[in-house]
Parts: sequence; C-alpha cells; structure tokens
Amino acid sequence: MIAEKLSDTFHRLTFSDGRQIILVGTAHVSKESVNEVSGYIDSEQPDHICLELDDGRFKNKEEKSSWSNMDIKKVLKEGKGFLLVANMALASFQKRMGNQTDSAPGEEILGAARIAKEREIPYSLCDRDIQITFKRAWRLSNLWNKAKLIATIISAVFSNEKISNEDLEELKKSDVMQSMMDEMAKELPSVKAVLIDERDRYLATSIYLAPGDKKLAVIGAGHQSGIIKTMEKLESGEMETNLDDITDSPPAGKAGKILAWAFPILIIGILVYGFVNFGQQEGIKMFGYWLAVNMSFTALGAILSLAHPLNTLVSILSAPLTSLHPGIGVGMVSGLMEATLRKPKVRDFENLSDDAIAFKG
Repeated sequence: MIAEKLSDTFHRLTFSDGRQIILVGTAHVSKESVNEVSGYIDSEQPDHICLELDDGRFKNKEEKSSWSNMDIKKVLKEGKGFLLVANMALASFQKRMGNQTDSAPGEEILGAARIAKEREIPYSLCDRDIQITFKRAWRLSNLWNKAKLIATIISAVFSNEKISNEDLEELKKSDVMQSMMDEMAKELPSVKAVLIDERDRYLATSIYLAPGDKKLAVIGAGHQSGIIKTMEKLESGEMETNLDDITDSPPAGKAGKILAWAFPILIIGILVYGFVNFGQQEGIKMFGYWLAVNMSFTALGAILSLAHPLNTLVSILSAPLTSLHPGIGVGMVSGLMEATLRKPKVRDFENLSDDAIAFKG
C-alpha cells in the first residue's frame, strides 16, 4: 500500500490491486471543511463514499426535528439512553465551535450524503454504533475512570470556552490533534482505547471492505493516522477484518455485582443484628434512623433539583425500598416519574449547554 499525503487533511491510499481510497479529514464544524468535501467529491469522482457516522446518528441528523421532539421516556424505553448522552457530549462541544464558525456540527458529512444521493453514488455509514462505543467505554473503565468520564461530559456541557477559526483550523493538523489524543491516553487510557483506537480500527476496516475501486472517506481529522496504520496491517494480512471483539458490549464485572449487593446486605445485616441483640425497641429505633436518613437526603435532592411535588413525594417513599435493591435506584424512579409528569423532549437536553451558559451569564 502506498500512502500519499497531499495535505494535512487529504491522503490518497493506493493498493497493490489498483484500488484507491481517498481520506478527507475534517474538523466537523469548519465552513472550510464543508467546502473541501464538496470540492474533493467533484474533483475525484469516487464510485463509493464512506461516511464517519453510524445508523443512529445519521438518522438523527437527517430527521433532526423528529429526534429533537421525541419524548425522553420513549428514548429510554427504546434503549437509546447512551445515544442521548453521546449526542449531548458531542453536540455541546461541536455546537460551540459551530456557532462561531457559521457551520452546523457534521454539516460536511450530511453534505457528502446529499451529493451522493443527487449523483447516485453509493455510500455507506462506516462508524460503530455510538451506543456500543459508550457502553464499552463505561464497562471497561474502573470506578475512578468512570468518575473522570462523567466529569468530562459535565464540564463539556457547562463550559463556555470560545475558539477562533484560526485555532480550529490548527486542530485539523494531525500533529496537534495527535498530541491531544496522547494527552487523553495518559488521563483515560481505557476510554482512549475504546473511543479512538477501536474506532480507528472499526472505521478503517469498514472503509477497506466497502465496495468500489475508488472510494472517498469523509472522516474526522484525528482518525487519519490511525486509519492509515490499520489499513497497512489489513493489506499485509497482519490484522484480520473480523470486528466481533469490538462490536459487543462487555458484561458487567463480577466485582461490580458483588459490591452492588454488598451495601444492601450490610444494611439488612445491621438491622437484623439490632433486633436480635438489642431487642425489638432498639431495633425499631435503628430502623427509624435508617428511614429518616434515606428519606431526608432524597427529599433534599428532589427539592434542590426542583422536582415536581408529586415526584418528590414518590421519591421519598420509594427511597428505602430502592436502596435495598442494586438494580433499582431512587434516581431511576424519580427520573421516570419526572419524565411522566413533565414530559421533557430530547431538544431540552440538547439545549442544556446553551441554557447552562445563559444561566451562568
């Protein structure tokens, strides 16, 4: 395989059988990225276009109104919770940059899809399901990394950092982007492996196996280096094209299950110990203390979060029961009740970053 770097964001890969793959790296929110993609399709005339999107995100972008107006309860019932979180994390970061560059997040990928449809060029969605990516990142992280992952998402939502067009274009240069990835690898090695290394492999393999003798792939600039390295291994036979090992969500660890049940068993054990060793009166008193602590903290949380009054009552009453079952948290009960009473839409979550910034002033 011969890899030609024609610019920081344009690579031409030529294989031994004459096939070509053109990699077009984009910043996802730069106006120049949108124009570049259109120009490369015009000049290269590919017979197949590969897009760095999965089915779920592509459908949401194409049917944005339908997705934005979807009831949160329906999203959760359909098992799209991770998709919602992923979209929030991606949109909050890309929207801020997109608002400053007069370009909507992912516009160049949708533009490539539109051109493909207009010219009847076959195209394929080559990214791994974002829900699988997030599930794997979550399941393969230890408790500390999970906390850091949550903190990263929260900081993205509440950040109002601005970025100039010049700085944005600098991010498209592979060395700068790669240094960011290296920093991420130091901070969150398990998450970096899932979000970057595995996705590079998945994208590279999907593009490599896509039909066509001259394919053009629209990808994030940060994936170029990893995709090229993976394709070299695929072409040489050093790496297989089977992706089963990175397309399944790993099961929860046994340690997590044991810890989840340890707390309820400990509470029940303490209460039983109180009844047996100190008598019925002391046992009832201990049980009352436990109820008071459970209910008071739940009430405080509900009040601080401005929950619906009925939801506050239900949460308080359910707190003692949910604390004894690791599979049902009081947050799940209160969240479902709040979604039933107030019926928030997906757009409310998508606008959370803007609302938070406006609230902070």
